[in-house]
Amino acid sequence: MKLKPFLERQVYLHVAEFRSLYIFSTVLFFTGIIFGAIVVNSLSLSQKEDLFVYLQQFFGQVGQGQLTSGSDLFWQSFSYYAKYMALMFILGLSVIGSPVILLLLFLKGLAIGFTVGFLVNQMGVPGFSLSLVSVLPQNLLIVPILLIVSVLSVAFSLRLIRQQFIKVGQMEPIFPVFIRICLFMVVALMVVALAAIIEAFISPVLLELVVDWHM
Repeated sequence: MKLKPFLERQVYLHVAEFRSLYIFSTVLFFTGIIFGAIVVNSLSLSQKEDLFVYLQQFFGQVGQGQLTSGSDLFWQSFSYYAKYMALMFILGLSVIGSPVILLLLFLKGLAIGFTVGFLVNQMGVPGFSLSLVSVLPQNLLIVPILLIVSVLSVAFSLRLIRQQFIKVGQMEPIFPVFIRICLFMVVALMVVALAAIIEAFISPVLLELVVDWHM
């Protein structure tokens, strides 16, 4: 029973310490979503038609049950998200990685905004339904984890920068902070695995139901 209050306090202290970074990262992510939706409107008619033809082919495969097997989708999804987080983590170990980490977060928002924006732009209400079942479920887990990883990585990078200008004795040693981030990355990989399971085994079923309903 004592573990829950301890964890709650640690989460509170963590958020309080990095509140400004969380606010900035969240705003940046949603800015990426908005830009993604704007990019859809900036596409030419021929570009939209080409993408929509590809989309129709994909939905045809969904309707015929010709999607990649669940296990293959799981490993593709898991490896993609794990590599994305690992890149953020590695960039956080350098003093110049912060801008690239934030760029990766922005690009994730851009991809989500473009996907949802294109589906809605081309298909209206059915497109919104498709985006709900194909984009939303796994990203309910992935987006918060990416936000936390980006904040931790940027904070560590900034700590390395400050370490160059402040005497070591006046700051918390780097190694314990590094260990805590590594431990969180293990937890993050577990969450990513769960998100990959949703994307590989649950989203395709929901997507097929929506396609059969609207198409």
